[in-house]
Amino acid sequence: MTDTPISTVAELGQAIRARRLALGLHQAEAAMQSGVSAATFSAIENGKETARIGLVLQICRDLGLQITLSA
Repeated sequence: MTDTPISTVAELGQAIRARRLALGLHQAEAAMQSGVSAATFSAIENGKETARIGLVLQICRDLGLQITLSA
């Protein structure tokens, strides 16, 4: 997987969606794997800014995504 610069919640949601689709998972399947509702998973993919950071990090881990910060 390539590095993807993320600077907005919407871009993070798009990256999560792209990874889920690359894995061939439906939202409901990915949500179940992460222990969240399909509605919550959808909100995160759609860039809703009220999602808890811990939950977003858990979803990223479950999808095999790694978040790296740089300055």
